This record gives sequence, C-alpha cells and structure tokens, in this order.
Amino acid sequence: MNFYLLLFAIILLVCVLFGRFSSKVGVPALLLFMVIGMMFGSDGIFHIHFDNYRLAEQVCSIALIYIMFYGGFCVKWESAKPVIGKSVLLSTLGVVLTAGITCLLCHLLLGIGLAESFLIGAVISSTDAASVFSILRSKNLSLKDATAPLLEIESGSNDPVAYMLTMIGLTLVENDGSLSIPYLIFAQISFGLICGIGIALLSIRLMRRLSIEAENLDMIFLIAIALLAYVIPSLIGGNGYLSVYLAGIILGNSRLKNKANLVHFFDGITGLAQICLFFLLGLLAFPHKLPEVILPAIAIALILNFVARPAAVFAILLPARASIRQCMLVSFAGLRGAASIVFAIMVTARGAVIQDDLFHIVFLISLFSVALQGTLLPLAAKKLQMVDYDNDVSKTFNDYQEETAITLMRMNIQKGHNWENRRIKEVSMPSDALAVMIKRDGETLIPKGDTKILAGDSIILNVPYYSADNDVKLQEIAIDRNHDWCDKKLTDLQLPQNMLVTMIRREAETIIPDGQTTIRNKDIVVICEQ
Repeated sequence: MNFYLLLFAIILLVCVLFGRFSSKVGVPALLLFMVIGMMFGSDGIFHIHFDNYRLAEQVCSIALIYIMFYGGFCVKWESAKPVIGKSVLLSTLGVVLTAGITCLLCHLLLGIGLAESFLIGAVISSTDAASVFSILRSKNLSLKDATAPLLEIESGSNDPVAYMLTMIGLTLVENDGSLSIPYLIFAQISFGLICGIGIALLSIRLMRRLSIEAENLDMIFLIAIALLAYVIPSLIGGNGYLSVYLAGIILGNSRLKNKANLVHFFDGITGLAQICLFFLLGLLAFPHKLPEVILPAIAIALILNFVARPAAVFAILLPARASIRQCMLVSFAGLRGAASIVFAIMVTARGAVIQDDLFHIVFLISLFSVALQGTLLPLAAKKLQMVDYDNDVSKTFNDYQEETAITLMRMNIQKGHNWENRRIKEVSMPSDALAVMIKRDGETLIPKGDTKILAGDSIILNVPYYSADNDVKLQEIAIDRNHDWCDKKLTDLQLPQNMLVTMIRREAETIIPDGQTTIRNKDIVVICEQ
C-alpha cells in the first residue's frame, strides 16, 4: 500500500509542477495532465497497465459531480442574468443541434451506422466546463458582450443534456425500444429539476437553522449535498448532472456565511478532481491504438468544429442579435474534454456493441480540442477584437469580492463623548476612515463636513479591511443562564492579559463593548486571544 501512496503523491506533484509550467508556455494544464497519464500508462515510460473501464467510470463520475457543482456554485447570477436566455438555448437546443448535425454527417460521409452516429454525436455534443473555466481564469480572459459568462453558463449546464442524449443513444444501440425514450426524457428532466431545486432549498434551510457554518462543518455538509444531489435523482431515473448543477447555482447565489472560503475550498477540490480525471483518462488510453482511429477522429473533429458547432451557434445567437464576431468566438470556444470522455467511458463500460473504438476516437477529439482550441483561444479572442481589457473576468464568479478592501464599523456617541456637539470635519477620525452615515432617532443621515454630531448618534464608519494572516484568533462563546459570565460586567470577569472581548452579538444587534457592558443570557461573545 505504501508503494501506491508514494506513486499517487509523486503523480500529484508532477501534475502540479507541470500545471505551473503550462501557464508560462501557454499550453492548457488539463492537456498536460492527460499526457502525464499516457506517460504512466501501459504504452508509456512506467508501463502501468490499466483498462478497467468500470472503475474509471466510477472515479470519473465522482470527479465530474464536483466539477459541475463547482461550476454552478461559481455562477454569479447578477452577471448571468443578461445572457441566461442565450446560454440556456446553447446548452439545450445547441447541444441537440450539434449532436444531430454530427450524427447526420457521420452517417452520410463516413458510413457509420445511424444509431452509432447518434451515439457519437451525443457523446461529443457538450463543451467542457473544466477546460473553459481553466482557460478563462488562468489567462484572465475577459471578453466583450458578456461572452465570458455566456460560455461559462453554457459549458457548465450543457453536460446534463449531452448525458441524456447519450442515454438515448445507448437505448438505440442496445435496441431497448423507442417506446422507453419519451419516458427517459421526461424522467431525466423532471426528476433532475425537482431534486436539484428541492435539495438545494432544503440544504440552505438546514444550514441556517442548525448554524452549521458556526461549527466549521459547512464544507463537509456541501460535499455531502453535492453527492446527494447527484445520487437521489439518478436512483429514480433522473438526470444527476442537471440536479447537481442546479443545486450548485442555487447554493452559490444564496446568502451563505463564509461563501468566499467555500468557493476556494471547492476550487481546491475540483482542482484535485480535474487532475485525477484527466490523468486517469490518459492512463486509460492506449497510444498504440490511436493510429487505427486517427483518421475517423480527425474527420469527426472537423465535422464537429467547422460545421456542427458553428451551425448550432449561429442558428441560436444570430436571431438574438449577437455579432458575427461573438458567434465566431463562441463557436471556436466549444472545447471538448472531460465530460465527453467520461460519457465515452460510460458507453464502453456498459458493453454496448459498436463498430468503432468510441473511447479512443473521443479521446483524440478531446485531445485535439484542448490542445489546439484551448491554446489558441486567447489569440482567437484578440484577432476577433473580443478581448475586454477594461474588465476583470473574475467578476463573473461568486468568489470575486471587489469590496473586501473595506469594512464598516459603528460608533455610539454617549453623553459627554469628546465628539459630542462637534462637526464631522472637526473630529479626529481613525486613519483612512470615513463617516458614511449617522443613525439619529430612527432616521438615517448622510453626513457632510459641517454635520454636527449629537449625543445618542450612531456613526457608521468605513474603515480599511484587515486580512488576518493567522495572527488573530477569534472564538465565539455562547452564553446561557448557567455560564459564569452571564449577567456580569466585563470589568468583573478578570480576563487573562492575552484575551479581549471584541464583540457581542445580541439577537439582531452587534455590540462593541466597553468595561461597563453587561453580558446577558443568549449573547454570543466574540473573544480575541493571542
């Protein structure tokens, strides 16, 4: 076992180091992960023989769950609203059109059977969220006309439709009968929608009622929720990928505490998932089999990228008054990757009898797509004059926090305070602080330099935000009637020299205490200690 743990650690380190190298040379990191997997595979340097499609399907499906959940969790609804209609059309009708055109041309031009052509078109019909997210973020590629959120939502939400088409294709290839297809479509969509929305709303309610955030269990809780969002609909014939993506969107756009840390946590989880997924895909590939399928793979890739994908994109976006340049860029940005190969693994693991080596065909198509389109996407955006240099692509994600450089604090002006009856411009504010409002007798005033401060005022100050580098340790203490601090003033507590009560939360009120502040039942006392 120690040998396998050592091997796993070495593989992760190699992938991370190559990932850092990829950002300098402009090659997508996901491509390098696939190449590393091939190097470790049976035809590579280390000769690790692996052809267990069933195990690969299970591992890749779990990885894809968290990639899709993270994709939904990062969608910022405010940025998505202007393009939601176009994105949904691309991720539904666009996928169907892409699969249909690919199917038709594979059958007519390449002589592949109709059912098998449909299965090929279904498997490669969706764009890859991991690849698109990775390139946009790593290159900080902000695009004009809200193209970045358009691509993010499309690539994150079109896998469920491709999965449904793949299930239909398997039904056709296995001759299960067309009568089951209408129910399959109904079950996939309806159960996926109901479960995704229901599980997300229920989990939000549970997190708030049980105060899971306060116990630092929110990350573990969401790991379980993502699994449930996939498994429950899958057990009853629904679309698990649709469910988990919807759950991610709803949770990511709800008012959750610690959201930025949650996004960063899942960023790490999905980073590990992508490394494992793409490495495993490379490990599963047999390079000596690739020459046998390289010609049909290139032919299908040309059909997909120069006919099917552009036809679907132009048919949807042009009537929506999108520019020709945007249509061309969206067509070019239709990267194939993890999802397509995972669906191909599913087909192979199911034992479907098909004429060609579907896995290696799709593997080559995805390899070409990530290598060529992924590498050239920034250049294509520049050539089409679609790069927006005035914006930051990070603003389209939920972990973007433009306002984290400031925070607000409240000062209560008591009778006799040295600011009483003085004007705003006459008092010595804390360094870099600004009075943004005054609460007075139930009214809110916007202060000016000559505004007079009165006893009883609450002044809201905008002060610089401090990011603690693990040098400040805060702890919350819940007070009940039996607690030693209940009904005592702070001066009576005899706290250690390295401890300070920094804040008291009392129902909906936040209190900045002084020595005469009395701690009451049900208070939440926040202490700072060194």
